[in-house]
Amino acid sequence: MTDSSESSLILQRHNVFDPAPELTRARDEGVLTRVPVMFSSTPKLAYVVTHHEHARTVLANSSDFAVATTDYGPVSDEEAAAMRAGNLLEMNPPQHTRLRRMLVSAFTARRVAALESRIAKIVDGFLDDLAAQPQPADLVTHFALPVPSLVICELLGVPYHDRDEFQQRAQAMVDSTLSPAEQLQVDREQRRYMAGLVALAQADPGEDLLGALVRTHGAEVSADELVGIGSLLLIAGHETTANMLGLGTLALLRHPDQLAALRDEPELIEPAVEELMRWLSIVPSGMERITTRDVTIGEHTIPSGEHVVIYLPAANRDPNFITDPDRFDVRRGAPGHVAFGHGVHHCLGAPLARAEMRIAFPALLRRFPNLALGMPFEDIAYRRHQAVYGVHALPVTW
Repeated sequence: MTDSSESSLILQRHNVFDPAPELTRARDEGVLTRVPVMFSSTPKLAYVVTHHEHARTVLANSSDFAVATTDYGPVSDEEAAAMRAGNLLEMNPPQHTRLRRMLVSAFTARRVAALESRIAKIVDGFLDDLAAQPQPADLVTHFALPVPSLVICELLGVPYHDRDEFQQRAQAMVDSTLSPAEQLQVDREQRRYMAGLVALAQADPGEDLLGALVRTHGAEVSADELVGIGSLLLIAGHETTANMLGLGTLALLRHPDQLAALRDEPELIEPAVEELMRWLSIVPSGMERITTRDVTIGEHTIPSGEHVVIYLPAANRDPNFITDPDRFDVRRGAPGHVAFGHGVHHCLGAPLARAEMRIAFPALLRRFPNLALGMPFEDIAYRRHQAVYGVHALPVTW
């Protein structure tokens, strides 16, 4: 076991597409490393789980590994409770179970399938916008970011003309370089914005998700919980998918044989989406856990009360999980990856994210069969200090 004096940014470190080599090495050597906790106003160390099997164990065991709550710093207990309300990522059963049960119907396979024709129209519309741009054009600005933004806005009932505002806040909320005071300010701004939308939904509930929650569960869910639910879904619903569309396109461009296979064999899209999720692991670590008792992971015992984080990129590239894990293969499918988490906190929006990628990638490759990178690969700037990894921009030609 080793303690690391490295910055907590090690948990967000990628070598372009690959996991941080320090944490890959720790996995292969069976070392249980500790690193500083991210997004904390006080110094703390967390044990880092890197093996696929161990990751699934921790994610599935909510009794021995309770989800840690965010340290908001110098705020009142009342404000901290309001800020945590509705944020399923920071909840443990039974509170988590109560709210998740209210939301799960919005993301069933049947509900998402009903949205697919609308998603396809949104995708086609932004492909038209991209095609109208002078070349090279930024795929992130004109396609990868606006597609999931409009989808989640329509699902939640958020005015799309507010997108620039909430996209800026979303990026700030996952920016690990901000000070605790700056992070708190952004959190407060996001809550104020969403509180206004919740008040409108309570006064006149529409057909969107917020309106449906008010109509169906208005007596069971508080305004603070609706604010937390809305904020979480708004941010998670576009940040993650947008970065998968951008970075995923770059991965395909860097593997032209895989791009050609996916372009020419549309039936490969489902395994390709799973392989992209596994291989890229754009959310490098989920919410921190705290051990509720002494727990053994592999050959190591973690004492009660310690922080634990899971480094998903290393877990998804574990050779004990999958053969030749560093090879990108759209035919593989990668069943069992943990890019969407696992257990009670498995990503609620995973069916929607899969549907958006399943529609967007083939449509992009059909529209632009000669898609190419519009700048030197070595000059691409990555979101290295964000809780969701990706590219800042992706100039392309066609």
